[in-house]
Amino acid sequence: MPNSKYMAKNLTTRREDYSKWYNELVIQADLAENSGVRGCMVIKPYGFAIWERMQTELDRMFKETGHQNAYFPLFIPKSYFSKEASHVDGFAKECAVVTHYRLKNDEDGSIVVDPDAKLEEELIVRPTSETIIWDTYRKWVQSYRDLPLLINQWANVVRWEMRTRLFLRTAEFLWQEGHTAHATKEEAISEAEQMMNIYAEFVENYMAVPVVKGLKTESERFAGALETYCIEALMQDGKALQAGTSHFLGQNFAKAFDVKFATKEGKQEYVWATSWGVSTRLMGALIMTHSDDNGLVLPPNLAPNQVVIVPIYRDDAQFEATSAVAVELQRQLRAKGIRVLFDNRDTHKPGWKFNEYELKGVPLRIAIGPKDVEKGTVELARRDTLTKEFLPQEKVVDVVEKLLAEIQENLFTKAASYRASHTTKVDTYEAFKEVLDTKGGFVLAHWDGTAATEERIKNETKATIRCIPLDGEREQGTCIVTGKPSSQRVLFAKAY
Repeated sequence: MPNSKYMAKNLTTRREDYSKWYNELVIQADLAENSGVRGCMVIKPYGFAIWERMQTELDRMFKETGHQNAYFPLFIPKSYFSKEASHVDGFAKECAVVTHYRLKNDEDGSIVVDPDAKLEEELIVRPTSETIIWDTYRKWVQSYRDLPLLINQWANVVRWEMRTRLFLRTAEFLWQEGHTAHATKEEAISEAEQMMNIYAEFVENYMAVPVVKGLKTESERFAGALETYCIEALMQDGKALQAGTSHFLGQNFAKAFDVKFATKEGKQEYVWATSWGVSTRLMGALIMTHSDDNGLVLPPNLAPNQVVIVPIYRDDAQFEATSAVAVELQRQLRAKGIRVLFDNRDTHKPGWKFNEYELKGVPLRIAIGPKDVEKGTVELARRDTLTKEFLPQEKVVDVVEKLLAEIQENLFTKAASYRASHTTKVDTYEAFKEVLDTKGGFVLAHWDGTAATEERIKNETKATIRCIPLDGEREQGTCIVTGKPSSQRVLFAKAY
């Protein structure tokens, strides 16, 4: 049972301390908490219910485009990483390593690692699964008839992090990772682009978060990729968040693990590869894009409960009367596919429940009291605008259907408006730094295309190139730092 913290809330405001507000909200809304393992989190039932909604919709979208789910081992032999040099270099500092397979009781009764149980080869706890999967694909792919191979897995991964934040950056996190093999370069590139577009569709249509689709610069690409496609979102504090990536891997992993196929002409060729993924980091994006100083604000498409019904009563007779109306409304709404919770707990007063569901971001709240039973009305409250209205009971279903769609659209429009007002074009380095210091958000500026300039800007301003926008207009200009020619503005921001 939730405790009385819901009544108090007492969230730090976003203006006071955005980071503290975020951490308090995650905990108070019962989404997640820190665990006994440093850097790892416990995702609580309400938080996991939102993640499950994300999984359900993404999984459907993957399968509609021909992908299948599979599962691969958590442990990867160390030798596999050495087969793809750039890949191991990208993950070497984040790997957790298993060296022994047994514990024993020491002479003093304590538990120690058995020195005689040392593994012949160390195992890496997967930071990502390219190596173990491509070792497997060597056995699965023999002929052009086996292609394309379109596999996804839902799993956990470990990337050792010293500075962690719930959902945004933890040592262990949940994600999905797709890994595909293709007969041609063109097919693989098309797959990578398709998955970027699927991520963008999901984030915009379900999370109500507008994104910019683009390409990562060479220094920001996934380790081992020839090209990384991404979607970038802007949070309420003016910082960017990478919401998903899709990678064209070329033939690097196919060559490293000798994955060949016989063409129709009987020639042996290496396959072309992609990988792509999103993680529980999307939970952080959802929270930071929409929530306010009163708590979580959830888009209806992902809310575990789209509507909550709270009865108001003083005695058993009133409880029975209000409950009868609530149960019938719940039945009618569920018949329309709307997710409804009827909270008939007698352990908390209605006001306490109102605060709880406001904090937990339920899109619509229906209150039914004795007078509503007499008049045939209900009170309907919106979480996004915090407005209330009274309406006849017979109109509830139609109004709720309309409002859920309206709330979903309103959240997207509000986020898009914020992004538009916090996307700034600059032509000088001085203006660039001023925008970052005073306004934040996305900054569109010309860049000379060199890693040295990119690194200098990062070191001096903490801003990184989030992407080269795919829909960015071609325009001649000069780099804000070096004055060298540039054919397109790139998207800069400080980021999570």
